[in-house]
Amino acid sequence: MDLLEKKMELKEIQKLEGHTDRVWSLAWNPTTGVAGIPAMLASCSGDKTVRIWQQNTSLPSNPWECKAVLDETHTRTVRSCAWSPSGKLLATGSFDATTAIWEHVGDDFECVATLEGHENEVKSVSWNSSGSLLATCSRDKSVWIWEVLPGNEFECVSVLQGHTQDVKMVQWHPFMDVLFSCSYDNTIKVWAGDDDSDDWECLQTLNESNNGHSSTVWALSFNSTGDKMVTCSDDLTLKVWGNDSATKQTNGDEFSPWRHLCTLSGFHDRTIFSVHWSREGVIASGAADDAIRLFVENNDDLVEGPSYKLLLKKEKAHDMDVNSVQWSFKQENRLLASASDDGTIKIWELASLP
Repeated sequence: MDLLEKKMELKEIQKLEGHTDRVWSLAWNPTTGVAGIPAMLASCSGDKTVRIWQQNTSLPSNPWECKAVLDETHTRTVRSCAWSPSGKLLATGSFDATTAIWEHVGDDFECVATLEGHENEVKSVSWNSSGSLLATCSRDKSVWIWEVLPGNEFECVSVLQGHTQDVKMVQWHPFMDVLFSCSYDNTIKVWAGDDDSDDWECLQTLNESNNGHSSTVWALSFNSTGDKMVTCSDDLTLKVWGNDSATKQTNGDEFSPWRHLCTLSGFHDRTIFSVHWSREGVIASGAADDAIRLFVENNDDLVEGPSYKLLLKKEKAHDMDVNSVQWSFKQENRLLASASDDGTIKIWELASLP
């Protein structure tokens, strides 16, 4: 369906309140929201807690409830959260320099491991597609790769040193064990392991010299097929990158570099903190201008390669900075969650106007 041909709105479903400080990050549980399993969302905050929210469809007016508060583990801001592909484990990264691993059993969450090693704030956590590896990054400029062992044991198998500043985010490719990191040093780095030696190396650096960003890169996200990536920055732009070979490569294949496809500028007037690509192909961005923007590929104009059009804009989506935007994994319901410095989370639905 061509969304550009329809009149769309971003309709607020519910405002979730409970955190007592800014909400930094959100993560949908990938195994929920399908086959009758209620959708589940994790949020983390400067109040040192993680909250687990669950959809209750029997409450049509306010269907989202806080089912658990994970506290008394982190001693400082919880900056990032991510579910494992199985939906059984939740990783949380904190300014206390630790990463906690929570196991979801029944209605309970238990902290089953605490990963230490970073010198200071952990900024982001990310699981690979099989759940066998976890990546963490920090203000100490390093990226750590942890192997998941039986019995909820975690072993650091590599420490990646390449960034010259605070690493803001790590994100695995959706299908391959290739890791992407973005940083305060204005770059995105692409990392892969060597099967023979277990060493990890930087295969490519995307920077200003190859049409990259000119200021801090805050976040990145992949499309559903894994051959495109979008990045967002303090330079007020979104950039789309492509790699036609990305989904065909296997370990041992010669690496095919990512290339810049287009730049979206003029849509936010303050730092863009978050970007997320839905399975349906809609890019959402959230920024320090308190706004959310949605973009879709413009299929009419292929003369100069791919281009993207603004689908809609939501001014004053929150009362303060929008720190995170995350589409749900279930394509059909078009749910978007946003988190803000105002301490709230909002659940939105992308809906057609009558």
